[in-house]
Amino acid sequence: MRLMHTSLPEFKLKMQGAVLKASSNKKLEIRGLENLKSAKMQSLRTGRIENAVESISQEKTVSRVEVVIMPRVPETMHTVIVKGYDTDNQPQKAVLEVINIIHPTEEVELDGFMEIDDRRPVIGKH
Repeated sequence: MRLMHTSLPEFKLKMQGAVLKASSNKKLEIRGLENLKSAKMQSLRTGRIENAVESISQEKTVSRVEVVIMPRVPETMHTVIVKGYDTDNQPQKAVLEVINIIHPTEEVELDGFMEIDDRRPVIGKH
């Protein structure tokens, strides 16, 4: 399983390394992973994203690279866990619920860009 997945910290390091290959003066911002404590990323996709970050970083007019990770399907179902603890921080009670979250689509991030290279596969074929 290790060879097929990239850990979250390793993913972030790979993106930083891709920017540094182009220039140590360029900045990188990754958004969309702030709430994740741990995750596994597809290694093949990580490599493709790393190549894209490096390619964008090599553009002479680019001074900052922003990587935004958002759900591809705008409506996602999430489990909500509400947990209660006593004064000694011991677990007391938990309630499980469910919520649909409607996410904005990529259009909100692409406003103003004249050139967009959509390399995504068809949904379900990734």
